[in-house]
Amino acid sequence: MSNHYKTCFLIDDNYIDNFVTRRILESSNFAETVVVSQSATEAIESLRSGKVVPDVIFLDIRMPMMGGFEFLQEYDKIDIENKKEIRIFMLSSSLDPTDLKKSVNNKYITNFIHKPLTQKALDEIAT
Repeated sequence: MSNHYKTCFLIDDNYIDNFVTRRILESSNFAETVVVSQSATEAIESLRSGKVVPDVIFLDIRMPMMGGFEFLQEYDKIDIENKKEIRIFMLSSSLDPTDLKKSVNNKYITNFIHKPLTQKALDEIAT
């Protein structure tokens, strides 16, 4: 697979999950650049300031300070240029059916993907 996206933004507080996900993204040439943030609050600031301009976001649900759904509430308030084109995937180990339902019903979420991210899931996203 050639680079399907220019910039992928990975937002997850877990260092090990980030390491594994980043390796999969890089080995599959999913994006030219993979940017990682271990804080949803910092991720919002990076988006707001234009420091990160992603094509795709992988977002964890359960994070301290600001979780994935709180991130989406803040994301809704910010004005960024390519907002309508950004694809956001919930990438979570949550088995809570409420989380899945909230993801499916959120206008910004493209899809819910269970951790760990796999090559098969990336192939499905890229098509």
